[in-house]
Amino acid sequence: MNSLESLGKNLRSARRQLFPNDTLDDFALRIGVSRATLQRMEKGDLSVSLEKYYRAAEVLGLAAPFLTLLSPPKSLFDD
Repeated sequence: MNSLESLGKNLRSARRQLFPNDTLDDFALRIGVSRATLQRMEKGDLSVSLEKYYRAAEVLGLAAPFLTLLSPPKSLFDD
């Protein structure tokens, strides 16, 4: 499983855990995408913009870790 597939799997798992009564259509509406786009996101589809994944993270309360992506590690000499 590649990283994007893992991202999609994590999205699906978080959606089911935090919004257990939502259908795919309900959650898609929450994040402002179509059902088809949400299905692609849950498969880790690279053609879906990062903005849409971030919006899902916001709705799920998981935006903070998302903001650390591509952040280089700090060394002992950094301020």
